[in-house]
Amino acid sequence: MSRFHDEATRVLRALDPELAHRATIAGLSAGFGPNVQADRWPRLAMRLAGLALPNPLGLAAGFDKNAEAPDAMLGAGFGFVEVGTITPRPQAGNPKPRLFRLPEDRAIINRMGFNNGGLDAGVARLYRRRARGGIVGVNVGANKDTADRVGDYVEGLRRVWSVASYVTINISSPNTPGLRGLQERGALEDLLGRIGAAKVGLVAAYGSKPVFLKVAPDLDDVAIADIAELVIAHGVDGLIVSNTTIARPDTLTSAARAEAGGLSGAPLFQPSTEVLRRFHAALAGRVPLIGVGGVASGADALAKIRAGASAVQLYTALVYEGPGLIERILSDLSARLAAEGFANLDEAIGA
Repeated sequence: MSRFHDEATRVLRALDPELAHRATIAGLSAGFGPNVQADRWPRLAMRLAGLALPNPLGLAAGFDKNAEAPDAMLGAGFGFVEVGTITPRPQAGNPKPRLFRLPEDRAIINRMGFNNGGLDAGVARLYRRRARGGIVGVNVGANKDTADRVGDYVEGLRRVWSVASYVTINISSPNTPGLRGLQERGALEDLLGRIGAAKVGLVAAYGSKPVFLKVAPDLDDVAIADIAELVIAHGVDGLIVSNTTIARPDTLTSAARAEAGGLSGAPLFQPSTEVLRRFHAALAGRVPLIGVGGVASGADALAKIRAGASAVQLYTALVYEGPGLIERILSDLSARLAAEGFANLDEAIGA
C-alpha cells in the first residue's frame, strides 16, 4: 500500500497544484489514505494544553480547509489534525493561479486568501463526525470584506466550540490585507479581550477546551515580547509558531520564487525555529508552543521540540513526500528520543 501512495503522490505532482490538492482531498474522503496506528509509539504520547495526544505530530491548517478529511488524516497516523481556516461566510479567495510549487527548494508559495465554504458547511461536517473521536482542532479567520474583523473571530469561536477539540485564532496569514496588523499590541489586546469574554460563556455552557493563537515568523523582538505578555495576561492556552513567511531567502532557486504570497516548506525551517526559540525564552514555559515550518523528518521534529515546542505540525512536506512521511517521522522521532536518553517527549522539550 505504501508503494501505491508513493506512486499516487508522484502522479499528483504532475498536475496543477490546486487541482492536485482537490484530487487529494477527494481521494482521502473516499478512503484511499494510509492506515497507521497513531499510538504505536508509547514514548511519543503526551498532553498538550489538557489534550491527550497519541503522538505530537499534527496536520497544519490549510490542508483541509473545509473539514472534509480529518478522519482520513487521523487514520494516516497524525496525533491531531487542524482543519480550516474557516471564515464566517464562504469566500472564493484570491484569483488563480495562487498556489505554486518550488520543487528545487522543497517549498510552496500560496496566496489562497482564506478560500473556504464558510462556517455553516464546516460546522455541519464536524458535527456529523463528532462521535468518531480523535483530536480535531478548528482554525478560524475573518472574511476579507468584513466590517468587524474581531467580531468574525468571536463568531467563529462560538460556532465551532461544540464540534472542535481546540480552536486556533489565525491572525498571521499574509494573504488577507491588514490581517497581520492584529498582531500589533493594541489590536491584539482588543482581540484577546473579546475572545476571552466569549470563552467564559462558552466554557460555562459547553465545557472547557483550549484556544490557541497562530502567529507569523516575521516578528521582531519587541513584537515577540508584546505577544508573549498579552498571551499570558489573557490566558491563551497555546501559541502556534508559525505561519508562512513573506520573506524570500537568497537561497531560493525555483522558477516561482518571486511569486507573491506566503512561503512554506524547507526554507522556513530555520527562521521559524528561531522565532519558536525566542518565544520559548519569552514565555519561560508558561504557555505551550506548537512548532510549524519546514518539518520533513524526525530530526526536524526533534529540533522544534528542543527549541521549545510541545508538539509540531506539518503540511508542505506531504506535497513532496506523500502520506507515508507521517509514519517515517514518528518512527524516526521515537528512535531519536530513545538514542538521546529521553524516556518520554516531555523531557526533550526545550532541552
